[in-house]
Amino acid sequence: MRKFMFAAVGLVALAATSVAIADGIDGAKTAKAVAGTFSATSANVSTRSCTTTDGKTLTITNGRYTGMASGDPDLTGAITLRARSVVNSDGVGIVDGSLRIDVASGRDTTAGFSTVYDHGNVAGLAVGRAHDPSARLVANVSAGFTPGSFTGGKLGGGTSGGSAVEVGPGKCAPAAQPKPEKSEARGVITALTDNSITVAGLTCVVPSNMSSAVKAKFKVNDRAEIHCTLQNAQNTLTRIEGRH
Repeated sequence: MRKFMFAAVGLVALAATSVAIADGIDGAKTAKAVAGTFSATSANVSTRSCTTTDGKTLTITNGRYTGMASGDPDLTGAITLRARSVVNSDGVGIVDGSLRIDVASGRDTTAGFSTVYDHGNVAGLAVGRAHDPSARLVANVSAGFTPGSFTGGKLGGGTSGGSAVEVGPGKCAPAAQPKPEKSEARGVITALTDNSITVAGLTCVVPSNMSSAVKAKFKVNDRAEIHCTLQNAQNTLTRIEGRH
């Protein structure tokens, strides 16, 4: 099993098998194996990134995912997951959160989960309550994961094994944003159309929301000062002033 390091939040280890247990481990009166599968896609996801002290980029997402689960009655119904993922630029990290399965009869099955992320897959442990309020659920969980979806999810029943991560202290600064490339020119307007303007050899695209105003105030051979920013690989006009 591989071992990775990065700064994030903590994680618990996997359980050996998936069982529903009444009244806790010590006072259990029944135990039975249960299994289910699920898939879910994002209904709402927010993403941010930062750079750690060891030079890695962390991508942090918070999302809500909805889909369907099937299997044993306690694990069958519409499923909603709320998940937070912390993944570094090496492709490893953690995904944790909560899940709720809308069981056809009785209370919903609910659980919190903590999983290890390794290059598109998660594996970990889910702990909660089955729809019978007296039944505790402890289940291995695995799935394919992207910030947009959980695919091929399993609760017990041949859950895929996972990796391990080691977490530790560290700072994570917001990722540096590249500064836009700017250009400017002063001189005579040598060309002017609805879509572009040329001043002193610099040609810039005129945005549609500026075109009418520019054509109304300026014409070829007028003197002007233009300011442009590189947008979508094109110099684009952001400001123009008349010069005498």
